[in-house]
Amino acid sequence: MADQVSPGAGVGACLASGLLRTLNFTYDLATLPFYTLFQMPWRQAQARRKSFSVQLDPSDPYSPWKAKNTWEPEFFEGITTVDQLTRRAVKRFSDKRCLGTRQVFREEIETQKNGKTFKKLDLGDYQWMTFKEMDDALERLGRGFMSMGVRPKQNVVIFADTRIEWMLAAQALLRLNVTVATLYATLGEEAIIYGLNETEATHLVTSQDLLPKVVKSLPQINSITHIVYMENPGSEESPDPVQGINLYSWTQLLEMGDNADEELRGETPTGDDVAILMYTSGSTGMPKGVMITHKNIVTTAKGFASLVVMENSPKRTERFIAYLPLAHVLELASESVAFAIGAEIGYSTPLTLTDRSTAIKRGQKGDSALFRPTFIAAVPLVLDRIKRGMTEAAHARGRFAGALFDWAIAYKIGWRRWGYDTPILNRLIFSKLRQAVGGEVRLIACGSAPLSADTHYFIEAVLGCRVVQGYGLTETAAGATIMEQCDVTKGMVGCPLRSGLIKLADWEEGGYHATDKPNPRGEIVVGGDMIAKGYYKNNELTRESFREENGVRYFYTGDIGEIRPNGTIKIIDRKKDLVKLQFGEYVSLGKIETELKTLPFVDNVCVIGNSFHTYLVALISPNEKNLTELAQRQGKTNLTLEEMCKDPEISQYITDRVIEHGKKVKLSKMEVPSKVKLCHEEWVPDSGLVTAAMKIRRKQIELFYDEEIAAMYGLARTSSKSA
Repeated sequence: MADQVSPGAGVGACLASGLLRTLNFTYDLATLPFYTLFQMPWRQAQARRKSFSVQLDPSDPYSPWKAKNTWEPEFFEGITTVDQLTRRAVKRFSDKRCLGTRQVFREEIETQKNGKTFKKLDLGDYQWMTFKEMDDALERLGRGFMSMGVRPKQNVVIFADTRIEWMLAAQALLRLNVTVATLYATLGEEAIIYGLNETEATHLVTSQDLLPKVVKSLPQINSITHIVYMENPGSEESPDPVQGINLYSWTQLLEMGDNADEELRGETPTGDDVAILMYTSGSTGMPKGVMITHKNIVTTAKGFASLVVMENSPKRTERFIAYLPLAHVLELASESVAFAIGAEIGYSTPLTLTDRSTAIKRGQKGDSALFRPTFIAAVPLVLDRIKRGMTEAAHARGRFAGALFDWAIAYKIGWRRWGYDTPILNRLIFSKLRQAVGGEVRLIACGSAPLSADTHYFIEAVLGCRVVQGYGLTETAAGATIMEQCDVTKGMVGCPLRSGLIKLADWEEGGYHATDKPNPRGEIVVGGDMIAKGYYKNNELTRESFREENGVRYFYTGDIGEIRPNGTIKIIDRKKDLVKLQFGEYVSLGKIETELKTLPFVDNVCVIGNSFHTYLVALISPNEKNLTELAQRQGKTNLTLEEMCKDPEISQYITDRVIEHGKKVKLSKMEVPSKVKLCHEEWVPDSGLVTAAMKIRRKQIELFYDEEIAAMYGLARTSSKSA
């Protein structure tokens, strides 16, 4: 056969492999005493024995848990509002750089061979605003808003992607004690209409790009009278007037502030005033408006800031890169922390974040490489893609390069588990890989969804930084738990946030109880000053989820957790993701999806269960590059994505790999999907199939693929999709 390896080549490979293992062992043996002396690996063993939280009443399994370490940064003393936090930062860091954004000289459209078009940006350096300059801008914007009729305690909606103007508008409005209602820029028309009508807002802040989307929805919106649009960078075109609407550009808003009466001022907010009316991304239906107070935001920022402050050196400038949606509570909390510690905030987008991002022109630097952030907020999907991208790039350079990369990763992770670092590999291999995110990242805070242990180990090894997981929800202002700096566990989300409480409630249907042995399990209930006021105009749902108990406000999350012996929490299930199969077995769909997302050909996945059947099925949004490589290995060239997804041999291969992977990660037989459907449609927020944070919208996916799901279960169904 043409691909047969000769016996001589096989012997040579074995000898080379044996020689490398011998050299490796000799090097380890020779250097181990020195590394032990200077790296002090016993500190990690001590950290593994450390306990991070304590139960208030150990004799009561339903008693709350609190963090052992209650230290808080002095900066927050006496602060209860976002306005106070910002003003104190301005006073402390007046002349330091605060907010930065890159110059955009022009846009170009690039068409690829497959017909897809991408917007490419010609970008310059970051342009900066100091804390004092930001403060002056907030005053101008505040007077501008009031000149156009905005008044304290009314709702003003911001509907835009993350950018410097978003934060300036929000800070200016919060200073006036105006409630900022946030809508994801990726929401569909129906959700936009719903949110704007429910808030009864008269004033809307949006971007020039999104203005057409707003204008299209206006006939079904009752209250909007004023719209402020943020101009497109580098664009000289102005939008057409909108009938019946007072339309202003961002520049005009600032000019109105310059010409306004100096006496035109709002009112001073209190900690109990609603700062943000944050609409969820709608993973289970229409978005819900969560009323987040000033005190909620400050409490979470205080808990997160302690993590960064303990890591920070007084002589070092922290740099935070902002690219997640500011309409997402994790990004809002992270930027609040950055303000508090005087960090530079450099604005970015997922399309310009790295050198390989789709909007970066060949030869130009991505935002991370230029800005060189020191700490980052991330969601698991972003870290999974970094891992996949690095692995694919290494293997694309050839078999030897791929094997060397895999060995280096495994070698470093192995030694890190024992508390050692690998300085030579860091210099020869990993220092170059760190440049993908600027080369100076020391801390990545990950939230929004579970992070797999494999990705956690990989990112820490490659980027040489600390990855901490946290857990929180919009209803808890992003704050519930966070890993301590010395917590070396993986697959956990840390201990209760400082000043917060966590307790467990039994869930009989799922078989989880706070009295379970060896570890208590149950629905996670979060308590403390980070708990929101409730759901906007929805008293029934508020009463169901928010409760006052013994003077503490609690939120019942619907997530199932397990408290480990060291006082950290592991998310093990979710009420809404639990499905009972035909024989009465309960399976957690979210748990299975987390495991399947680590497969190289999976970009996203939705697992489906049916109580009338004994098995699960899976809908997979595939990674097009890896699927194309698979097709070519099977001799199938020049296929479109749709053709590859419908090819029986490719589908069977993927199904076999899913079953094989399920066994490898120790899923039970009933948890492994028996049938798989590859989906060629794009799972992006605009499609309505995923949220802005790329979480699947399970019900929408089930409706969209109703016919395909029925076919996998052997049922007949009439297609609900148009041709």
